[in-house]
Amino acid sequence: MRGALGALTLLLAACSASSAPDRTTLAAAAAQLLPPDARLADLYSHACRNCHANAASGAPLTGDREAWHDRWRKGPDVLLRNTLQGFNGMPAGGQCARCTLPDYTALIRFMSDAEHQ
Repeated sequence: MRGALGALTLLLAACSASSAPDRTTLAAAAAQLLPPDARLADLYSHACRNCHANAASGAPLTGDREAWHDRWRKGPDVLLRNTLQGFNGMPAGGQCARCTLPDYTALIRFMSDAEHQ
């Protein structure tokens, strides 16, 4: 009985581990993403992508809905405030001197794939 239970535990662990991509894989995918709007794509490329497509940064990766899910549960106002003031390792404004409030909102929605949250 113990052997069967151990095998089942290992099988379930292997299945769950293989179903979730690692940060390196997610970062490689994030590096290929750009907002469809040319202005936002330029802002994203010069400010956001440096961290949000870098597996080592600790930032939630662009398109990683799992990483963004709990952040969205706090609400869009909290996400915007954290972006503007800085949060954890993120500098205030994400070092985007050209971003407007609507730009930040659109970039947050893009990075978090918010249409699907």
